[in-house]
Amino acid sequence: VQLQASGGGLVQAGGSLRLSCAASGRTFSAYAMGWFRQAPGKEREFVSYVTRYGGTNYADSVKGRFTISRDNAKNTIYLQMNSLKPEDTAVYYCAAGPLVGTSIKEYNFWGQGTQVTVSS
Repeated sequence: VQLQASGGGLVQAGGSLRLSCAASGRTFSAYAMGWFRQAPGKEREFVSYVTRYGGTNYADSVKGRFTISRDNAKNTIYLQMNSLKPEDTAVYYCAAGPLVGTSIKEYNFWGQGTQVTVSS
C-alpha cells in the first residue's frame, strides 16, 4: 500500500484544515488507518485511527476538535481539524496497518507527511 497525504498548510489559531490521505492498492478496505503527528524535537505521536468497519479513536488532545473518516470507494481517509491550536503544529502522517492501535509499531505503511502550522 502506498499512501499520499495532502491538505496541510498555514492557518491561524481557531481555524480549520482538512487532511487527506489517498491510498493505492485494492486492499485499502482491509486496513485500519491512522493519523500521527511529529512536532520538531518530539517523538511521533498518535492522533486518531479509523478501523476497517469505521470505528474511531482519538488522542485526548484532539478529542472533540478532530474527526477522522474513510471513504473506501475512493481509497481515502480524511482528518477534519477544527479549532486548531498552535500546539497542533506538526508534520502529520497517515499510516495503514492490519490491526488498529495507537502505537507506530502497529502500522506497516506510512505516507510522506504533510506540514500543518498553526499561528497564534
